[in-house]
Amino acid sequence: MAVNVRAAFQLRMLCVPHLIATSGNIVNVSSGGGTRSSPGVLAYCMSKSAVDQMTGCTALELASPGVRVNSVNPGVIVTEIFSRAKMSAEEVAKFMENAKGIHPLGRVGDAEEAAQAIAFLAFSSASFITREHLHVDGGWHAALPSDTTLSLRTALMGFDEVVRWRLPVA
Repeated sequence: MAVNVRAAFQLRMLCVPHLIATSGNIVNVSSGGGTRSSPGVLAYCMSKSAVDQMTGCTALELASPGVRVNSVNPGVIVTEIFSRAKMSAEEVAKFMENAKGIHPLGRVGDAEEAAQAIAFLAFSSASFITREHLHVDGGWHAALPSDTTLSLRTALMGFDEVVRWRLPVA
């Protein structure tokens, strides 16, 4: 919560006067987990939902002075976060293979795809877009909830030691 929510909130508070003076904009990085519930990742999904609400509320608060506020909500993206979470190269490869199944497009994303979405929302080509949550997730957010193959839990199978914030399952 400290990184995903508190840091973004405090940075927002510090930047608002400058953003108003310059007609700037904010692009928060959230997650598909902010708009789609998954078992086993409660704290993560809660923190990203908070980022989405902060995005929406801030967009409405800052619309009249001309500041746009949006978020990018990626699905599973290939980054170093997994190895930094102490997953071995073999575990990361297995996770990425499993994660392909949660995205209807059948693959995981790469950082460049998320970066292009952020850049689009930040530039003037998106000057009439505010309070938008742009999902860069291969269709994961739109998949039917009954698709049991489409959950983060499925992708995380076998990685219980990495997911330390899970609720106990009876």
